[in-house]
Amino acid sequence: MNVPATGMEACPGVFVTGTDTDVGKTLVSAILAKAWGADYWKPYQTGVASLPGDTETVAALLGPEGGHVLHAPACVLQAPLAPWAAARAEGVTLEMAGLRPPRTAAPLVVEGAGGLYVPVDDDHMMIDLAARLALPVVLVARSTLGTINHTLLSLRALRAQALPVMGVVMNGPPSPGNREALERFGQVPVIAEIPRLERVDAASVAVAAARIPALAVLARAVRSAG
Repeated sequence: MNVPATGMEACPGVFVTGTDTDVGKTLVSAILAKAWGADYWKPYQTGVASLPGDTETVAALLGPEGGHVLHAPACVLQAPLAPWAAARAEGVTLEMAGLRPPRTAAPLVVEGAGGLYVPVDDDHMMIDLAARLALPVVLVARSTLGTINHTLLSLRALRAQALPVMGVVMNGPPSPGNREALERFGQVPVIAEIPRLERVDAASVAVAAARIPALAVLARAVRSAG
């Protein structure tokens, strides 16, 4: 099901995915956008019937400063389901083959929906979108018990499709043992650890962003590894 990136112009930035849903992708996406002065785009947004969209959440977390551009989703769906299932419930036909990234002057942080094997349409999964956009992947993982299995499986799936992995962001209480295991057995750097925040707001995002390595440094490491 992998879609080659042939014909798609790679843009600087990253594709943020997770080992699971509700693992912290939106918070991490906001932190990365703040750290790198990046734009933000979530192509497929679901679940707006019950919760605010992630684009609105990221806008609040970035605050009014920084000049970030938040690009509108390609598709917004009501039910808190995978895009494929939510679209079917609304009688909407999704075709990932027609998706094009927005043109940006800044780096672009793209947030996926759910994990890598969440279906987008009848023929494609979220991992296929990562391949199509030709961006290195940042994998968001929980720091707590169970993360080793979920994260290593996700890394194996990415490597099976020859997708470049920039690194893992661990979200939750610090766990030195889990970090060591992920870096050793996953052969990937943990580029950040985001502890449980007392308040999730623009100020806390700015503090976390100050600890993120520069995008150019991480991108060079990906090229060297490739």
